[in-house]
Amino acid sequence: MFFKDGLAYQALLLPDRFDWNEKKRLNKSEEFYDWMSKRHSVRDFKNTTVDRRIIENSIRTAGTAPSGANHQPWHFVAISNSEMKVKIRKAAEIEEKDFYLGGAGDEWLKALEPMGTNESKPHLEDAAWLIIVFAQRYGYFDDGTRYKNYYVPESVGIASGFLITALHKAGLSILTHTPNPMRFLTELLGRPKSEKPIMILAVGEASEQAKIPAVAKIKKTDSEIMTIHE
Repeated sequence: MFFKDGLAYQALLLPDRFDWNEKKRLNKSEEFYDWMSKRHSVRDFKNTTVDRRIIENSIRTAGTAPSGANHQPWHFVAISNSEMKVKIRKAAEIEEKDFYLGGAGDEWLKALEPMGTNESKPHLEDAAWLIIVFAQRYGYFDDGTRYKNYYVPESVGIASGFLITALHKAGLSILTHTPNPMRFLTELLGRPKSEKPIMILAVGEASEQAKIPAVAKIKKTDSEIMTIHE
């Protein structure tokens, strides 16, 4: 958090430690990789509810992410209200229609062909919850004066990763959705101009008929995603 007064540095002993041996660390890393490799982006959801407390816990987890100067420049709006989801879907599909009619450009549309997507976004209604991720470009002190946030895209990106991981850990399926532009969300959800919507997460249980594009199972090799200097 950022406070106008009392900005002096104060050190605390590390409150949480994990004094594991190398074998346990390796096992933990392998277990986590195995679990995360089972995460899939899903567009087909069951018509079931998800306990609000699971969503709240997942957002709390996102709130523990590191951020520039500890300003925590994010806000998450969780929606299960059917009428609101319908409004978001209608507004998003207007933007998506323009996108797929050529607004995206030929190269981008060509890249999307193996994903099998189009302007129809029923998941925005079908998913039990929508979570809108907002990036706070600046904030306000209690007296109304304004302050700048730092490393906002990086910080919100990390927090979004925490959120997706927490939801997956709860056994839920998630689809990241980014209609372009997304300004309609700021007005529709009554968020301040200081916040920029960057992502919609559709969250729920995958339907029995849920499918993923085959190309989604093709991942880059280790040599393509990592370089080790030892």
